Amino acid sequence: MTNREKVRSFFDSIDRITALDYKPNEQDILLTRTKTTGIVEVHFTIKNIPFRVFDVGGQRSERKKWIHCFEDVSAVIYVAAISEYAEVLFEDNTTNRMVESMCLFETICNSRWFFNASIILFLNKKDLFIEKLKSKSIRIAFPHYNGPQTYEDSIAFITKSFEALNTNPEKTIYVHQTCATDTSQVQIILDNVIVMVIEKNLKKVGMF
Repeated sequence: MTNREKVRSFFDSIDRITALDYKPNEQDILLTRTKTTGIVEVHFTIKNIPFRVFDVGGQRSERKKWIHCFEDVSAVIYVAAISEYAEVLFEDNTTNRMVESMCLFETICNSRWFFNASIILFLNKKDLFIEKLKSKSIRIAFPHYNGPQTYEDSIAFITKSFEALNTNPEKTIYVHQTCATDTSQVQIILDNVIVMVIEKNLKKVGMF
């Protein structure tokens, strides 16, 4: 979430936040998140299967730190902020953020380091995307798009555009439309991802 979006959320909740008995809720905590720099690793165990999760920064300056650091990866969760289709990079004000995100996705999806990894694509910030569609067309990022200015048609086009970047016919891209601050929805999706990773590892050892 951009600083502008965080400020907007703050002012929308100003009465609640300034109350004497205020306690931050889950969404408040999520909004304090800062961008990832370097590689952050988390370990946990589910059903006696150890998981190692790596959170990496997507900014250009961060990629060189991690793009070649992985092997034997079971799954890659790629988060694309679809609401940023009308914005440019902080590092390069001539490059559209959505276009840059798709270029990075293509690199990861087709990288030899992730050849056997499942790819889970989160088209994130759908709530902000819906709001932005009211005033700005996705033609800003996709000049060749000639469909209706609706959420359903726009998101379908973006989904197909991402999927078309995959050059491996045997690899499936699992696409989810998400709002990161909707913790219940994200929890359901992550539960499904965990089950998928467990099943994949059990198949590896002939137990599924």
